[in-house]
Amino acid sequence: MKLMRGFLWVVGLLVAIALIGFWMRPLGYFDEFTYLEEAFAGIQNHQTTVDGYRMHYEVAGPATGRPVVLIHGLGGRAEDWRALEPYLVRAGYRVYMPDLIGYGRSAQPRNFSYSVRDEAALVVDFLNNMGLARVDLGGWSMGGWVAQLIAATHPEQVKRLMLFDSAGLFVHPTWNLSLFTPATPAQLDRLNALLMPDPPRIPGFVTTDILRVSKESGWVVERAMAQMLTGRDVTDTLLPQLKMPVLLVWGSDDQIIPLPQGEEMHRLVPQSQLDVVSGCGHLAPLQCTRSVGPMVIKFIEDTPAYHGAAPALTLPEAATASASGVSEPASDASRKTPSRHSFVAGVLPKPTSMEK
Repeated sequence: MKLMRGFLWVVGLLVAIALIGFWMRPLGYFDEFTYLEEAFAGIQNHQTTVDGYRMHYEVAGPATGRPVVLIHGLGGRAEDWRALEPYLVRAGYRVYMPDLIGYGRSAQPRNFSYSVRDEAALVVDFLNNMGLARVDLGGWSMGGWVAQLIAATHPEQVKRLMLFDSAGLFVHPTWNLSLFTPATPAQLDRLNALLMPDPPRIPGFVTTDILRVSKESGWVVERAMAQMLTGRDVTDTLLPQLKMPVLLVWGSDDQIIPLPQGEEMHRLVPQSQLDVVSGCGHLAPLQCTRSVGPMVIKFIEDTPAYHGAAPALTLPEAATASASGVSEPASDASRKTPSRHSFVAGVLPKPTSMEK
C-alpha cells in the first residue's frame, strides 16, 4: 500500500509538471502532438544542407511515386500542408514539403536576405539535391510567389504549377502590415479575423505564448517583408510568359490576398484555371481541404505535363519590367507571423479530409 501511494504521488507530480509546462509553453506541446501524429501517418522528417544552410523537410508517400513539392508561405512551415498531403499520398504521389530557410525547423541565419528571390534559388538547389529533375510544384501565399519565380527561371523542372491564394502581383494591401508580427492580443485577434471567417477563440495562455514567439522570431518576417516591399521580384510580367499548366485555388473570402488578385493572375496566364473555394478565407489548403484536395488531384491527373524547354527568364530584367510605371509598393500580402499557420493551426482540429 505504501508503495502504491508513492507511485501515485510520483504520477501526480509528473502530471502537475506536464500541466505547468503546457500552461507556460502550449505551442511546444501542440508541435510535439503534430509531430507524433505525422509520424504515425508515415511522414518522414529529414535535414539536408543547401548552399551551406541547414534545411529541414518532410516527405510522405511511396518512394516510387511521382514527385510533388509544396512550398509554405510567410511565417509558415512544412506542417501547414498536413491536411492536403494525405490526398496526394493516397493518389500515389511522393510529397516533399521543405521548410524555407528561416522558418519551421530549418536554419534561421542572420546573414540571409529572406527575399523571395533568394528563397526560390535555395528551393531550386533543394530540388537538385534531392534529384528531382521534374516536379509538380505548389505554393501557398508567399510560397506561391516563390513557386512562380522557380517556374519562370527553371521551367524545365516544373511540369505543372499550383498556386494557392498566392502573392506575387504588384499590389499593396489595404490593412495594417504590422499585424504580420502581432505584439498584443488585439492585434492577434485582428490578424486571425483577416485570415479566416469566424476565427476560433484562442485561450489567453495560448495567446501569451504566440506573442512570445512573435517577439522572438518576428525579425525574419520583418526582413522578408522589407525585401518584398521593394517590388523587385513581382511577377506581373513573368506570369504571361509561363508555359506550363497553372492551377489557381482561391478562398472566396480571402481578405489577405483577395480574390480579384487571383482573377488577375488567371487573366495573365491564359492556360490557367481558377477554382474558387466558397466560404473559405486565406487558409483554404488547411481549412477547406475537402474541396481543395479533389481539385488538386483532378488537376494533376487530368492535365498533361509540360515538356517544353521555354527559355528561362532573368529575374532582374523581369522585375524591372514589372515595376515600371507602378507607383504602389509591392507586398507579399501573405498572412501571419513566424510560428504556426496563423498561430492557431495547432489548436484547430485537423480537417476530415505520376507524371502523365
